[in-house]
Amino acid sequence: MKKKSNLFETLVHGIFLILGLVTIGCVLLITVYLVVSGIPAIREIGLVRFLFGSKWASTAAQPQYGILPFILTSIYGTAGAVFLGVPVGVLTAVYLAKLAPPKIKSAMGQAVSMLAGIPSVVYGLVGMMVLVPGLRRVFCIPDGASLLAAIIVLAVMILPAIIKMSVTALEAVPKEYEDGSLALGATPEETYFRVSLPAAKSGIAASVVLGVGRAIGEAMAVMMVAGNAPNMPDSLFQSVRFLTTAVASEMSYSSGLQRQALFSIALVLYLFIMLVNGILNLFLKGEKAE
Repeated sequence: MKKKSNLFETLVHGIFLILGLVTIGCVLLITVYLVVSGIPAIREIGLVRFLFGSKWASTAAQPQYGILPFILTSIYGTAGAVFLGVPVGVLTAVYLAKLAPPKIKSAMGQAVSMLAGIPSVVYGLVGMMVLVPGLRRVFCIPDGASLLAAIIVLAVMILPAIIKMSVTALEAVPKEYEDGSLALGATPEETYFRVSLPAAKSGIAASVVLGVGRAIGEAMAVMMVAGNAPNMPDSLFQSVRFLTTAVASEMSYSSGLQRQALFSIALVLYLFIMLVNGILNLFLKGEKAE
């Protein structure tokens, strides 16, 4: 029996090892493919002209392939979504984890789960039919399809990840921490914000990492509400195009250098996501070491 048990454990460990290697292999394959496909266009266009050029006109008689507007739009859109979504998500998580009655917590938890399951195209459709006309009327602008509309949609889309992971992190805080704070005379609200939140900051930071990844990589929803025009993001009401939407909107009819340039954009996006995740993971490891 013992030999059979050891054989079974060895088999299971081998299966897990193979699955892990397959995952790593997929990441490496994607990385190599993007590098091989993206480098030729960067070499032909020029790295500086490609990254810092302010105009994208891939179908013009004299095409230009500057992606600085896309890079800035992606940065501004992600930062704006995090700026709006993180406070709302964290405060909602504090309410659900510490203050909400069981029935309300259950109902809101199910609503958050449903929000996480809504397809991106539905977010884009609702934003296009409700949010864009609303912004046009409120701010008296010619077109509501803008960077602001994309930021709002992305902020809503990252809420489920932030709320669910933050609730889990807050509920994992040892009760002794809160009991000690209350025993020293702190109010429940002071305890939640000055004891529970700092103790759960690693889990909350991890939820922000997931939210940032969702915001950076989103394409369909922002394509429907941002206007999808290759403009510099000079204002919140400017119609813009993200790195993701630049690839998605032109890939179907691209050819030659234009197609290679789209792969180069995908490579830049991939490296950008890796950089952001790497920085945030280093921050998380630093917090755990302390």
